[in-house]
Amino acid sequence: MITVLRLGHRKERDKRVTTHVGLVARAFGANQLLISTKDEALERTLNDVTDRFGGEFQVKTGVKWRKILKNWEGMIVHLTMYGEIIDDILPKIPKKENLMIVVGAEKVPGDVYKMAHFNIAVGNQPHSEVAALAVFLDRVLKGKGLQMDFQGKVRIIPSKKGKKVVEIE
Repeated sequence: MITVLRLGHRKERDKRVTTHVGLVARAFGANQLLISTKDEALERTLNDVTDRFGGEFQVKTGVKWRKILKNWEGMIVHLTMYGEIIDDILPKIPKKENLMIVVGAEKVPGDVYKMAHFNIAVGNQPHSEVAALAVFLDRVLKGKGLQMDFQGKVRIIPSKKGKKVVEIE
């Protein structure tokens, strides 16, 4: 079970980026996205994608992140450019444990750095949390997230040129 926790979502400023965090989480193999700020429109958007394209992905907004981290039964990983190098830490992450991946929007409270088992840097330069999440999920799942079959109502057929979309009834 892989859960992504998004901290500090600012509805107007971050709606597009947080949507992309959710899309990447779902497409790269996470099971759920928890967001600290209540945003029903964001929930509807991501649930609609899951409904159309398939998968077992859940979204919940307005969660109490401190309580969730305090009571989490599993490994907590915080993605930050200030953390330890991803390649040094990946071998230390247990493969069969529930995994919580924390990504921030605005400045992440210091408590998160203390509550996380690992603060991991996907590069030590400023970059997007969307990119960090994609790289981390791809590495931790060894590419298997991108090979999942979501069994959705809509399927994209890979093609050399053009768009091939199939609607499944």
